[in-house]
Amino acid sequence: MLSRRENGAGVIATERIDEWFAAGERVEAGGLRLFERVAGSEGAPWLTLLHGFPTCSWDWSPVADGLAAARRLLMFDFAGFGDSDKPRDHVYSIHEQADLTEALWRRHGIERTALVVHDYGVSVGQELLARRAEGALEAEIERIAFLNGGLYPDLHRPLIAQRLLLHPTAGPMFSRTVNERAFLRSLTRVFAHRPSDADLHQHWLGIARHGGARIQHLLIRYIEDRRRHAERWTAALERTDVPRRFVWGMLDPVSGAHMAERIAARMPPAELHALADAGHYPQLEAPLRAGLLLREFVAP
Repeated sequence: MLSRRENGAGVIATERIDEWFAAGERVEAGGLRLFERVAGSEGAPWLTLLHGFPTCSWDWSPVADGLAAARRLLMFDFAGFGDSDKPRDHVYSIHEQADLTEALWRRHGIERTALVVHDYGVSVGQELLARRAEGALEAEIERIAFLNGGLYPDLHRPLIAQRLLLHPTAGPMFSRTVNERAFLRSLTRVFAHRPSDADLHQHWLGIARHGGARIQHLLIRYIEDRRRHAERWTAALERTDVPRRFVWGMLDPVSGAHMAERIAARMPPAELHALADAGHYPQLEAPLRAGLLLREFVAP
């Protein structure tokens, strides 16, 4: 087992990533094999958790047990991430990931679910909200909690490595040559408190699994998806009648306090909970506080 320490508030344990994958399974959805893990009591109302870039569903390990006390959890790796298929000749998009989310809902017979979304997952969440507003979503979203992500693309501040990956020439070259040390050096910049070397290595194992380090330039296209669909996704976010809660790491250099200011200005009825000493990954950096805020919100 690994441990992640909550600043001044105790210690929370989490599984190694190989243990996480061993407790789930790879299932077919949309012509791909996706890793999924289901937890919680059968018959409990569903909660779907959507992870961020460039990591995977293992990000939810510190908060999963607490959430599973009252909900049936569906946690999975998007196509191209974690233990899911990572084809190199594939066009990855937020719309496809939303399609895959719906395919897994159909597989489990999910007609209603709460959502918790982070980073890359916030865009999938916005696309699902847009489909709901258009009457095109089969399942009902009961409520949705957002953790740090680029809800407003004009405020998103990508890292240097992300800008390199987006470049049409440099991106594929960077993906081919990147190693664990270089990649994780970039990842640590979004944390307010540097994770342990052991935790960072676990993240790398998920990223590099099935050759995933070599397709990062394909996965990063989600930033262009956000720009292209900004108006539709922003409208879906701001106008929805689905209850929203924002659990936000304010020290995140990519989408932190500056994003929270826009959230507060544009959506005053929504609940914004600022974690003053957390960065981009509240569920990893402040799992006790973030977990409590999420449990309160999604309690049936």
